[in-house]
Amino acid sequence: MTPEPNPPRLPALTAPPLPRPALMLQEWRDVAFWHWPLPPEAAAPFLPPGTEPDVLDGVTYVGVVAFRVARTRLPGGVPGGGYGEVNVRLYSVDGLGRRGVVFLSLEASSAHTVLAGRAAAGLPYMWSDVSVGKQGCGVAYASRRRLPRSPDPARGRFHLRVGGPVDDPSPFERFVTARWGLHTRHAGRTRWVAASHPSWRLYRAVPLGWDGTLLEHAGLLRPSGEPSVLFSPGTDTRFAPGGALVRPR
Repeated sequence: MTPEPNPPRLPALTAPPLPRPALMLQEWRDVAFWHWPLPPEAAAPFLPPGTEPDVLDGVTYVGVVAFRVARTRLPGGVPGGGYGEVNVRLYSVDGLGRRGVVFLSLEASSAHTVLAGRAAAGLPYMWSDVSVGKQGCGVAYASRRRLPRSPDPARGRFHLRVGGPVDDPSPFERFVTARWGLHTRHAGRTRWVAASHPSWRLYRAVPLGWDGTLLEHAGLLRPSGEPSVLFSPGTDTRFAPGGALVRPR
């Protein structure tokens, strides 16, 4: 009798405890996930040392994730403002088995967030005009980079229609959403920043339009084919920066 193939290793559906007290909380709203499959060898050059592409059934994914940050709470309970964000991300795993994301770019409409994210964690934030709002029967997102200036700035404009709820996430849906931290290269080291939030309330979605150059400006060729799209009303996320350094694989 042929044995059953081993099931793919997947991120946990619920967040592990943060390694230390949270330093920041963000309220994310109207979150859209757009994903395309990507060969692992195409993703590997973009990942920081000590990490490699996380794969599912032999492929990894590139994602464009857009949302509103309704509110930010900074260290000491200091309130921060809201803004729109659109990020381009890849999926990584390190020598400790931590499955996270690597950001290639983060478009944000808050100049303070851009400066703080770059200084504190080395994240590739870009100051951009970002809008999120209802449009017809769906939700529309738009982004246009302000800095650094360019005759052809990175931009994106996309629209989706929200469908039915995801009651039992598929391996793919779990792979691209159940991510409990990020890997980033900062001050010459690869670092892990842990994140924690309640399990996503996910809905499948139908893409109604996609136009933009965010992927190309991040250094990737635009994937062919229709993206897989998910939507969530949102969640509240806590971060604990400065976790253990990544051990080389």
